[in-house]
Amino acid sequence: MLRARLDLMPETAPTLRSHLSVSGHDFQPLVAGALYWEAEDTLLVADLHMEKGAAFAALGMLLPPYDTRSTLARLRKIIKRIDPGRVVSLGDSFHRSECADHMVADDLALLTKLQKGREWYWICGNHDPHLPECVGGTVCETLTISGVTLRHEPSETNSGPEIVGHLHPVARIARRGMVVRRRCFATDGNRLVMPAFGAYAGGLNVLHDAFQPLFRWHQVEAWMMGRRAVYPVLGSLLLPD
Repeated sequence: MLRARLDLMPETAPTLRSHLSVSGHDFQPLVAGALYWEAEDTLLVADLHMEKGAAFAALGMLLPPYDTRSTLARLRKIIKRIDPGRVVSLGDSFHRSECADHMVADDLALLTKLQKGREWYWICGNHDPHLPECVGGTVCETLTISGVTLRHEPSETNSGPEIVGHLHPVARIARRGMVVRRRCFATDGNRLVMPAFGAYAGGLNVLHDAFQPLFRWHQVEAWMMGRRAVYPVLGSLLLPD
């Protein structure tokens, strides 16, 4: 079991912490791949890539058409447990902008129900630069809360704290002859890259060149998603693919 493997690595996280910090703000990384900002009562998710199955089907590549339902069901469980006052989706919420117009009625009804009684923000991504009114919520390019900027792609300069998606980070570690590769939250305390939440989303190793300019690497941690907890792993222990 992955949880057991990670539990065998005490030196990876000498004291198991439940919260990570970005510019002095505490966030709780959740096993499902979402991030809860308790002080702002805000739930963050990234790269849902809903309707990816439908987008692939239109290109003649058939995938089971249940990714949107699966992704929304997982999101519903988190929202039911936490009941946040605000939800922010950090871009690429839909695999294609036009696919959002063609959600099946049951999925759209669930999405509408999840938004009831709370603020909901869709940040535009490279896959969904615009969204139709039917998906509800507020569509924006970026959103800044208490000095932390939320956007889809990392900014070219790292002048201020930000939380982003886009790169789908995963981390790989070895311990006692075992290798574990899991989605993760990658951060240096100033910038945080969220894992992809979508059922069909892939992952990119945090040691890939795409991540190199983003962090102060002597401060990097990868918070790896286990079965029952999220585990902070020092950047020095990470392995390439």
